[in-house]
Amino acid sequence: MDLSYEESCDSMANYIQEIRALVGHKPLLLNTAAGILVNDQQQVLLNLRTDTHDWSLPGGYLEYGETFAEACVREYREDSGVDVEIVAPIGLFDRGETVYPNGDVTQTISRLFLVRAVGGHVLDEATDETVRLDYFDFDNLPPLMNQQTADMLAAAAEFIKK
Repeated sequence: MDLSYEESCDSMANYIQEIRALVGHKPLLLNTAAGILVNDQQQVLLNLRTDTHDWSLPGGYLEYGETFAEACVREYREDSGVDVEIVAPIGLFDRGETVYPNGDVTQTISRLFLVRAVGGHVLDEATDETVRLDYFDFDNLPPLMNQQTADMLAAAAEFIKK
């Protein structure tokens, strides 16, 4: 049975809520995927998150049965409004944790991809996950969500230089 976008988001939110009801704020190990999209000025697109009010890469949690690449494409569209395709894998990042404002703690295993825009457009209004989006120079980044995001951006900058 294929779920609509809204049903899929509700299903994932319910899944995490169900786990949190069982474990409270104890740390969880979760899988995520994110993408690096650069413009003609070699700036990276970042999103200002509604939950932490810090900047991060468009991306998010894998849904059950989904691959890292599939999650990257889906989450990129959800977070930014841009349809992307995978160009190349950049790396796997598994260090550090995030403490959310509500007390939830996660360690994420994040797969990072270089992506190319193939449709859609950068959202020009806030959503339930994104306050706004903007392009930044790799050497002049805003306050980031966590050290893992900083590590991914550093790896992407090196990858792009090659």
